[in-house]
Amino acid sequence: MKFLAVILPFFATQVSAHYIWTTVMAGGLSSNAAVRQPLNNTPVEAVTSQAMVCNNNPRPASETITVAAGSTVGFKLDNTLYHQGPAAIYLGQVPSGQTAASWNGAGSAWFKARTHTHTFIAEWGARFNPFQFTTQNLSQLSTTIPRNTPSGDYLLRVEQIGLHVAGKPQYYISCAQITVTGGGSGNPPRVSIPGYVSASDPGLSVNIYNPVPTSYTVPGPRPWTG
Repeated sequence: MKFLAVILPFFATQVSAHYIWTTVMAGGLSSNAAVRQPLNNTPVEAVTSQAMVCNNNPRPASETITVAAGSTVGFKLDNTLYHQGPAAIYLGQVPSGQTAASWNGAGSAWFKARTHTHTFIAEWGARFNPFQFTTQNLSQLSTTIPRNTPSGDYLLRVEQIGLHVAGKPQYYISCAQITVTGGGSGNPPRVSIPGYVSASDPGLSVNIYNPVPTSYTVPGPRPWTG
């Protein structure tokens, strides 16, 4: 009984330390209805799984929000980012003949997007001396849709990767449905999700405790600046 009294609070702490990206921010507005809400806060662990797109069978979103190219977009969390690890925001361009509400995220359609300035970024890595990920204890992340992004429907996707268990990355993922207006004719290089990372990537297989990293590259493609 003493063993249970010790271990149960431990597991409760581990579960409560998980989190969900529940809210999308776009153009000064916030919406929960435009987010395909995850069923629970259990992370995605298999990088080859279809759950890497928008989490494991998320609930359908009930709206698609309009965002002007050049606007700030981002996500809010229902907690703070307790787990050490990087993060990124992706745009997935919806194929012709589909909508943000109907598309399942399949195909080579995804890219990280950011402006040319350093004010808004699309990926969050690490700082050194001492080593720590820049997402630590944050509760929201934001970037800017480049003005040259083509107009149309997109899935806006956020991921934060918990690296607190060496060799077993935990992905915290949500997608929101948006329509970009006033865009340009940019043609960003695109990747498929899953398929854009592998379990052996150094940014995923790294042990962040021993030895302490002296450099770190966020997994996935380099951000497109438009």
